[in-house]
Amino acid sequence: MLSIRPGDTITGTMFEGLQSRLQGVFRRLKGEGRVSREVLESALREIRMALLEADVNYQVVKDFMARIGREAEGQRVVESLTPAQQVVKIVHAEMTALLGATAEPLRIKGRPAVIILCGLQGSGKTTTAGKLARYLRGQGKNPILIAADLQRAAAVEQLRQVGDRVDTPVLAPTDDREDLAAFVSGAVKEARELGRDVAIVDTAGRLHVDRVLMEQLASVIARTAPQEVLFVADAMTGQDAVRSSKAFSNALPITGIILTKLDGDTRGGAALSIRAVTGLPIRMVGVGEKFEDLEDFHPDRTASRILGMGDVLGLIEKVEKGLGAAESRRLAERLAKREFSLEDLRDQLRQMRRMGSLSQLMTALPRGGPLGGFDASAVDEGKLRRVEAIIDSMTPPERRKPIALNASRKRRIARGSGTTVQEINQLVKQYRMMQKMFKGVKGSWLRKAMGAG
Repeated sequence: MLSIRPGDTITGTMFEGLQSRLQGVFRRLKGEGRVSREVLESALREIRMALLEADVNYQVVKDFMARIGREAEGQRVVESLTPAQQVVKIVHAEMTALLGATAEPLRIKGRPAVIILCGLQGSGKTTTAGKLARYLRGQGKNPILIAADLQRAAAVEQLRQVGDRVDTPVLAPTDDREDLAAFVSGAVKEARELGRDVAIVDTAGRLHVDRVLMEQLASVIARTAPQEVLFVADAMTGQDAVRSSKAFSNALPITGIILTKLDGDTRGGAALSIRAVTGLPIRMVGVGEKFEDLEDFHPDRTASRILGMGDVLGLIEKVEKGLGAAESRRLAERLAKREFSLEDLRDQLRQMRRMGSLSQLMTALPRGGPLGGFDASAVDEGKLRRVEAIIDSMTPPERRKPIALNASRKRRIARGSGTTVQEINQLVKQYRMMQKMFKGVKGSWLRKAMGAG
């Protein structure tokens, strides 16, 4: 069962280093109560160093810190009763602006809307093409994939395999000597005839930016008039991703960026630099290896996450997708009526596993407050499965009232679940704690928070 121990900290891989550094700065400011100008300037220097160590572009950091300094002076942080909160508020606002201020989702118009993916080799274009197809299917669209990478051996076959996994057909040339622009243009027309409303074009990558690649892409773009030309950038390559995106945007009409492997980006340099350097919006981000791990990019939520404030809205959206509206309402009603049972707990654990790694989901929670001592990376997924096995080994009455379990029943459940009596006692104890916690929450607020109000 989940156990929260004092002294643990929520740490995920995403922005972990930068998040920890900034949290340290804010804690020290909070400990000062009222701060002097010298203390404030020292805190701002630490923020600057944290950003530079996170591989954020130097000019971006310089401009960012200048804006924060002006805002801090304008809001008279030194004379504020809550200087730490004021600084966090200013940094959050400026970081949100740095990331793009507001979400700018994909533009899907026309039939079919053409989306061209481009970028360097190894950035994850083909996988992203499959993720995008799955995402669009979830939005009620009817996409098709077009194989336009004729340079890399087995690239077409790889896209076909991706298409099979996301239940999306692939159009591919029959001759790799065929003119690329002519093929893609013809494939778009075929997609229209097949009734497909989005055509996703997977183009060839290179190890570096070169003239031949740009000419090929320019020709494809000219023949197909795409709605979106998206540069796929590997967030883990930091400033290399920023430089290559800038080079592509200088040569081609790039309309936006998809950042891949953001879940593995411990520093955050690419995410925090790429919009300011290129002027292009980050449309979407890849946050995992599964095909469902592609999300719309929200600057404000990302800024909150970097600052340790969590991404509760994003977590709620994931939960709603995983549970469904009806299940969310049912669970909210049971919680509000204090009827939450071990059967409900087991069902929720299963649903959350379908949404992905539980430790990854937990990193979306704020680092402060009641969960400020919880280490998401230490979540034992195997232990959670043993909790399910314990509950499955109980009779229905025992699941509803586990407090009534006696010693012989616990031994029987332990044998049936392959666990120990100690683990059963721990589960019962934490179930009691959960019941006490829910007793302190108003039913109407709980229903509203879970979208069932």
